[in-house]
Amino acid sequence: MPKLRAVALAVATLCTLLLVTGCTRGVDGRAVSIYDNPFQVAGLPTTSGPSGPRENVPPSDLSADNSDGGEIDTLALNAVTDVQAYWDEHFDAEFEGEFAPVDKLTSWSARDSRSKSVEFCDESTYRMVNAAYCRLDNSIGWDRAMLLPTMSETFGQMAVVMVIAHEYGHAIQNNADLVDRDDPVIVKEQQADCFAGAYMRWVAEGKSDYFTINTSDGLNSVLAATVAIRDSDPDDPESVHGSAFERVTAVQLGFTDGAKACKGIDMDEIEQRRGDLPQSFDGESGEFEITEQSLVELGKALSVILPTPDEPKYRYDGAEIDCSDGVSTEPVTYCPANNTIATNVEGLSDRGAPADDADASLPVKVTGDYNGYVVFISRYTLAVQRSRDQELVGAKTGLRAACLSGVATGKLADTGRAEGDITLAAGDLDEAVSGLLTDGLAASDVEGKTVPSGFSRVDAFRAGVLGGEQTCTARYQ
Repeated sequence: MPKLRAVALAVATLCTLLLVTGCTRGVDGRAVSIYDNPFQVAGLPTTSGPSGPRENVPPSDLSADNSDGGEIDTLALNAVTDVQAYWDEHFDAEFEGEFAPVDKLTSWSARDSRSKSVEFCDESTYRMVNAAYCRLDNSIGWDRAMLLPTMSETFGQMAVVMVIAHEYGHAIQNNADLVDRDDPVIVKEQQADCFAGAYMRWVAEGKSDYFTINTSDGLNSVLAATVAIRDSDPDDPESVHGSAFERVTAVQLGFTDGAKACKGIDMDEIEQRRGDLPQSFDGESGEFEITEQSLVELGKALSVILPTPDEPKYRYDGAEIDCSDGVSTEPVTYCPANNTIATNVEGLSDRGAPADDADASLPVKVTGDYNGYVVFISRYTLAVQRSRDQELVGAKTGLRAACLSGVATGKLADTGRAEGDITLAAGDLDEAVSGLLTDGLAASDVEGKTVPSGFSRVDAFRAGVLGGEQTCTARYQ
């Protein structure tokens, strides 16, 4: 999150596809928003039951070339069988033609010597830490020794299922003739993310024979896995999957609106979503140390972005504050009684510092300065809600805070402001998404309480970034 640059950017056309479709469900003849109940997840109840393979289910009859018959291959084969069951049920409703399963499955160990390695998609699997769909022979393959075990150990077994669902999404693209060789890779990848999200909803609805997933920490972990395998450097020519924000958006689109929504993802739609959001580090780190002065500048920017007739007062000597109608929420507290934002600058800076595993291949959390800044922004949005006579305690308060924080975040990309020497950087959205999935402080009310679904917290933030303040008002009245 660097200082403001004097560069004028055009106002982007907002993408309505992600924010309008699927917003209502019929109840007793009435159109009811799926956001009416903040404890639901895209219209489903928030659940806290098991996530993973169902017990006492016979293993799949499918087989994979070069399989070792172990636990990971069994999990992957069960996932293929289950994903195929989903598409066998849904393909005809969304696409022309008939569903055709993949022709071949291949398993390998990325730890094997070159002599023991096999071929997948005309390439040696020697040191191939990957899972992929091969268009050449309509096959799917995976590394059973490094990639899938690491995903399972870090994010749970449903993360492996998510990987398989994503790769099968590429097979669906081929089956339905949605893309060809000339289409940008990022379109193919985000469509596949979206298809995986549609499948995950089917599992969450209890329709899978092999797996179950709860809509709180179970779904949170699947999304965290998606964040971990994001494109961390947008300036790298090999960055073709999309940022964490983009990937999670695609998954949520599929989960909320089903496979039909995935067909609408093309380069125009992706560019519409990106709008003026930064897509390059421009030779900089993208990090801006959290200090009292940087927070002063952020406060100035917020007063322009989300103006309120009763500007909050700021303290920077700690988050502990004597407040008759609020509690301390380290490292930033908002007190409605005296309209004050109190900040533990050192604590907020620690929250925004890169973690020791920041360079790990699969970081559990994407860390960086915006993990801190977005919490500060969210406490300012409570002051905005206070000025509008809105409730400051409760689930909708927290989701409004996340949504309005998304509004502010999106507008921080606009460098035409007269106030606030601070702007959005590439990577900031990913840091915000990761924080919302983990502790959700940026989606909490004045008491620091938030909804248990990271999916809902991120969805609220995303709606603000892409849809603006009007979307927040419509969703979280």
